[in-house]
Amino acid sequence: MRPPGIHDVLAARRRIDGLVVRTPATAYAELDAAVRDAGAAGTSVVVKHENIQHTGAFKVRGALNLLLGLDAAARGRGIVAYSTGNHAQALAYAARRTGTRCTVVMPLDPNPVKERAVRALGAEVVLRGATFDDARTHAEHVAAGTGARLVGAANEPALVAGVATATLELLEQDPDLDVLVVPVGGGSGATGACLVAAAVAPDVQVVAVQSDASPAAHDSWRAGELLSRPNRTRAEGLAVGCGFGLTQQVLRDHLADFLLVTDDDITRAQRLYLTAARTVAEGAGAAALAAVLAHPQRFAGRRVGVVCSGGNASEAELVRALGSA
Repeated sequence: MRPPGIHDVLAARRRIDGLVVRTPATAYAELDAAVRDAGAAGTSVVVKHENIQHTGAFKVRGALNLLLGLDAAARGRGIVAYSTGNHAQALAYAARRTGTRCTVVMPLDPNPVKERAVRALGAEVVLRGATFDDARTHAEHVAAGTGARLVGAANEPALVAGVATATLELLEQDPDLDVLVVPVGGGSGATGACLVAAAVAPDVQVVAVQSDASPAAHDSWRAGELLSRPNRTRAEGLAVGCGFGLTQQVLRDHLADFLLVTDDDITRAQRLYLTAARTVAEGAGAAALAAVLAHPQRFAGRRVGVVCSGGNASEAELVRALGSA
């Protein structure tokens, strides 16, 4: 499968122009102070606020680009997706806008905020299996039986090109970044960041981050082959149990580093977002900041962009975050 190029990203930006939010890139003195207190001397942080994007996450950029790029016949057959939530919301949103039938398979006991949003957008929701990977297997059966297009979470060049527009915006908003830190589940966001940085800002390092409770993408990148790993993180946007071919191909070519953080690191970063930046971040959305706090020497003296990829936190997440030390 051919990865998208910068020309595909530019085409995606034209296609979704006016349909997505040009989200702000913002610095916070309290965040900088907390990062320096953690040991990252001389570091400054810029937050790319995709948590205030339509549907509360960056993935809507890719979903709109993909569905708007399909012909009428393909949209008429409908789409089937599997997701822990943000991919589902993005596709449901784009499907409603394009008049496309949408079925989403989610694991049992999903984040209730995300499940309600998917249903409210008019998609059919099927709850099946304990994990993202179980939901994927059932979605493949549904698509095979109905003729609908299966839309994967990562091996989709149009999705990657669409979400890459967030990095294009960020590098325009803050051209002095040294490092960009991006959370990884399937890897579409980090892949898009790598493609854009390589094309327009080759001196900017892209660093990926994943929970050590679901390290499949991290371990696949380190090993240079697709691996499956236990999938136990409570940050559902990072809860993926295998590496994906398309994203791993690009990450191997362009990624500067891949870090792991604990779920507790992520929870503490969510608290810091709430208290220092007055920002709601779901677990995956806080992972990039968690990496800077957990690996301070990696970022000392650098101007660091962190992607707050989503804000669809459940009530339980927020209560846990506020109770963390």
